[in-house]
Amino acid sequence: MKQQSEVIKSGVESKKAYVTFLAGNGDYVKGVVALAKGLRKHNAAYPLVVAVLPDVPREHRQMLLHQGCILKDIHLVHPPPTTTQFVRAYFGINYSKLPIWKFVEYERMVYLDADIQVFDNIDHLFDLPKGYFYAVVSCFCEPGWITTPQYKIGYCQQHPDKVEWPTAELGPPPCNYFNAGFFVFEPSIPTYDDLIKTLMKTPPTLFAEQDFLNMYFKDRFKPLPIDYNMMLHFLWRHPEKVDLNKAKMVHYCVAGSKPWSHTGRETNLDRDDVKTLVKRWWDIYDDSSLDYNTVSTRLLSTQTTITTVVAPTVARNS
Repeated sequence: MKQQSEVIKSGVESKKAYVTFLAGNGDYVKGVVALAKGLRKHNAAYPLVVAVLPDVPREHRQMLLHQGCILKDIHLVHPPPTTTQFVRAYFGINYSKLPIWKFVEYERMVYLDADIQVFDNIDHLFDLPKGYFYAVVSCFCEPGWITTPQYKIGYCQQHPDKVEWPTAELGPPPCNYFNAGFFVFEPSIPTYDDLIKTLMKTPPTLFAEQDFLNMYFKDRFKPLPIDYNMMLHFLWRHPEKVDLNKAKMVHYCVAGSKPWSHTGRETNLDRDDVKTLVKRWWDIYDDSSLDYNTVSTRLLSTQTTITTVVAPTVARNS
């Protein structure tokens, strides 16, 4: 029997870590706090690193340190000047995720947006074969895609058999396209340098860094099952693919669905399943027994067994 505290690695000891990104002084800090507590609830063996921009206030930094997070300062990354309007105005700040590739003290990292919550242990993601970029295939059914050919003809990569892609008119069908709120990657200075070099000659597009990462990693992308990034809109766009009992992560990515500001007034967000998932997020956020110091103290005097979880298989193309 080993104490679980022996398994929870410190930032110095661990060559693996979870990582998220935080900018500004808004409520996203609540998402990071909840994510840290969710990882603890499910016995994550690796620390949570938070890449913070200079505008994150001191009090928010203190909140995260008190939750056992490792803070790493990063700088703003700007795409080339553009007249393109992103699907959401704040998407532009997400290019500043890219400096996480400079965190080379870690051999492998799992990136999670701050509006994701984990509902199971996912440490096995660190054991996936190296050399690939792992993420979950998104869909083209939400209004954010309204100006794209995919949306206009009703084509979605989650169900490519429902609408045949008109190759004669539009050329080859689009490559598998992932959501960039979650991915498994390997930090590397050469990769970071090349990302920035490539970014500087790549015109920005609607989905900002998500489009860019899809372009950059298209030949190394390996899709994982949707259980590893269950985007909230799948509940009404692809309900036949959703099993909430198996969802390891839920991504509150739909506008108006962030648990800390959810009112249920927006379309689809008054559904019972959405309300249940919002409540589950709050249950973790409000649970003081999951606070870092409380858990650390308890683990010093508690022996637990260590369970092994089999790594996920790469998803077949839908």
